[in-house]
Amino acid sequence: MPQPSPLPTARRRRLGVELRRLRERADLSATQAAALIGATQSRVSNIEAGRYGVSADRVRTIARHYDCTDEKLIDALAAMTGERRRGWWEEYREILSPRVLDLTEVEHHATALRVAHIINIPGLLQTTDHARALFCHSVPPLKPHEIEHRVSHRIKRQETLHREQPPPYTAIIHEAALRMRFGDRTTTRAQLHHINEISELTHVTVSVIPFDNGPFPTSGQGIDYFHGPVHQLDTVQLDTDHGAELIESPAQLERYRLVLERMQHAALPPAKSRDFVTQLTHDL
Repeated sequence: MPQPSPLPTARRRRLGVELRRLRERADLSATQAAALIGATQSRVSNIEAGRYGVSADRVRTIARHYDCTDEKLIDALAAMTGERRRGWWEEYREILSPRVLDLTEVEHHATALRVAHIINIPGLLQTTDHARALFCHSVPPLKPHEIEHRVSHRIKRQETLHREQPPPYTAIIHEAALRMRFGDRTTTRAQLHHINEISELTHVTVSVIPFDNGPFPTSGQGIDYFHGPVHQLDTVQLDTDHGAELIESPAQLERYRLVLERMQHAALPPAKSRDFVTQLTHDL
């Protein structure tokens, strides 16, 4: 009999969460669900906690017993099973925190990415020198080799934007983040040039919110919105002082979709955003 996994992946945990939501929507207890699908109550609990893997056929059987008729959702859940290949981020398992690796896994599988940052340049748009200068200001301070591990991980994440079929990427960046200096003038100028270069990619959209455009709805936290194959599987990541926080509740997802839409309305269109960044570069 297989043993529960002590370190379930982010996708396996999310699959379990969604299966639990389907069960609760069907108004079934874990014991009742176990009887329906021919399992023990502990097995159901372990599946919902992501500690046990489950096959695509099993997911479809569970969904049928839970009276779920949303075929797109069922197909998306079934597609989250059976992935045996370890992601590249696993090489950082003993080096970086599980939250960082969860973020990387969710980002890797997203069908589209939308981010909004007020203070920092989005990670997928940072240059190596900018990222290194940023990590040099970590609290508590990082040792040189720890900084390099974080820099290499961040730069490797950026392959998401350059793979054969990259997801659409939209970044909303406030002027404050563009003016914030990490490193010397050369580093800052190179970072601004890099943003404009990446924004020329057909699947990348960069919009800038100037100071002059006034207030907009946000707490100041960086927001990373990862679109899933169906909207129920979307995920939001918030930057906090204690690390990345992943949000999956439907009500909160709706709230952050609205926040991002309003921030987009406050931003300049892409062409004017490129001109704005160019002007900032000239002002350095």
